[in-house]
Amino acid sequence: MTGDGPRDRRDEGALRALVHGHVQGVGFRWATRRRAGALGLECDAQNLPDGTVLVTARGPVDTVAELLAWLRGGSTPGHVTRVDVDEV
Repeated sequence: MTGDGPRDRRDEGALRALVHGHVQGVGFRWATRRRAGALGLECDAQNLPDGTVLVTARGPVDTVAELLAWLRGGSTPGHVTRVDVDEV
């Protein structure tokens, strides 16, 4: 199969990340959705009552990994102290 055909489902990945730190009220969710959209991912980011943000994303495995690196990389709004991840 060539690279021009549909992607194999095994190439698809999903991410569920709980982001800790000062991540509410600073544009973190908006920036996360924007970054994911630029990467071509389906994404949602939700504030949780405990002050964390839950990020879910789906798309090509390598691109999901790129979003995770961005979440952990320090170039996000606010201040991320920890990212707990469940990769599905």
